[in-house]
Amino acid sequence: MVTWIVLAVVLFALVVLGLAVRPVLARLPRLRRAAVALQGRQAEAEALRSTAEALQQRAEALQARAATAQERVALIKAKRGK
Repeated sequence: MVTWIVLAVVLFALVVLGLAVRPVLARLPRLRRAAVALQGRQAEAEALRSTAEALQQRAEALQARAATAQERVALIKAKRGK
């Protein structure tokens, strides 16, 4: 008699577990698509980050060139003023 009760409780627990897992398994394809989309966005963000770093370096180089040019213009003006 106890064996049947234990068996019934275990069977009931397995049925409840199966019912709980079923919706999760039904959502897996959508979750997989969402994960793939997020990986694509991550790759795009990495590409944008590297592009932004390159632009930052170029801007710093241009700023240095502009400062050099400004110094040269100041020297030329100073020579003309004498």
